[in-house]
Amino acid sequence: MATFNNTDLAAFKDVWVFCEQRQGKLMPTDFELISEGRKLADELGVQVCGLLLGDGVDGLARELGGYGADKVYVCNSPLLKDYTTDGYAKVVCDAVESRKPEVVLFGASTLGRDLGPRCAARLHTGLCADCTHLDVDMPIYKDFLRENSTLPSERIEGVKTAKVLGQDHDVSRDLKMTRPAFGGHLMASIICPRFRPAMATVRPGVMKKAPFDQKKADACQIVALDVALTREEIHTEVLETVKAAKKLVDLIGADYIVSVGRGIGKDVEKGLKLAEDLAAELGGVVGGSRAVVDAGWLSADHQVGQTGKTVHPKIYVALGISGAIQHKAGMQDSECIIAVNKTPTAPIFEIADYGICGDLFKVTPLLTDAIRAAKAAK
Repeated sequence: MATFNNTDLAAFKDVWVFCEQRQGKLMPTDFELISEGRKLADELGVQVCGLLLGDGVDGLARELGGYGADKVYVCNSPLLKDYTTDGYAKVVCDAVESRKPEVVLFGASTLGRDLGPRCAARLHTGLCADCTHLDVDMPIYKDFLRENSTLPSERIEGVKTAKVLGQDHDVSRDLKMTRPAFGGHLMASIICPRFRPAMATVRPGVMKKAPFDQKKADACQIVALDVALTREEIHTEVLETVKAAKKLVDLIGADYIVSVGRGIGKDVEKGLKLAEDLAAELGGVVGGSRAVVDAGWLSADHQVGQTGKTVHPKIYVALGISGAIQHKAGMQDSECIIAVNKTPTAPIFEIADYGICGDLFKVTPLLTDAIRAAKAAK
């Protein structure tokens, strides 16, 4: 650490993505973050590099190139076969200290939420947790503010500097990390102006995965890094990995989602049954708004929104959801949005491709029957 100067900003270069693998399989968030890292690297004029840790994981590395990685650093060791905070944090920090990336991204998985802060603390830099948007380029960032904030245009146009230790600091090359704050009621943009690397954990499902390109995969450079790690430096031992039998809904990977809101309140059991029937006909899953989860009608793994999961299904059906900004932020990029609400002025209709103003308890069975009939006619 004595030779690592994290305030010499000019010495840091490239965007790194920590690529999580479990039992020899890459996680979907890896491809999302490599794709997003490609965008940031292009804005900075640098390379995007994956960092892959494990035991015998060389064969996984080239796939990351297909989603935009110029280079993948691979750290192999039997001590890295199972995730441990001590082992992984040391290897990641050693790699950062020797190669000096200016940005390091982690998925906000249980592993990433554990590893990211530990590395940031060891490297004496900042980390923004649970990000939903990332930018470097100022014009692109200002466009984001115009579309997603209530700031007046003159304030947005004036975004050029930030006060750092009483001095104006040019933020044009800083990573602008946006995350929900105060329970999703505000969106905060955070920078790390004094130290490098800038580090962030990114919520799974919010970044769009680029199409796989075999030519890019073939061109990706694979670099093996030496691993200086001993058993004595790891203070825990993984004896067994047991997968929980609890079944959780996979909202992020679903192509069809039927979500329910406060509108099912007059008959919760019936409302949920109607949503489940419709989802079954579509071959999808049931989601819900924060109000539904807070009321205990659905478990937290069903929640869609800024404080839940961000989804991009082919079809998103919103039943009895008014469309608060926090919910819309989590589903507005769906390919097709169908909204059912008895209030004609409900905000959900502003982003819906198809809106039905009516009682969900009457409309939903009609939708289910229509889909069933259309499938039978094929």
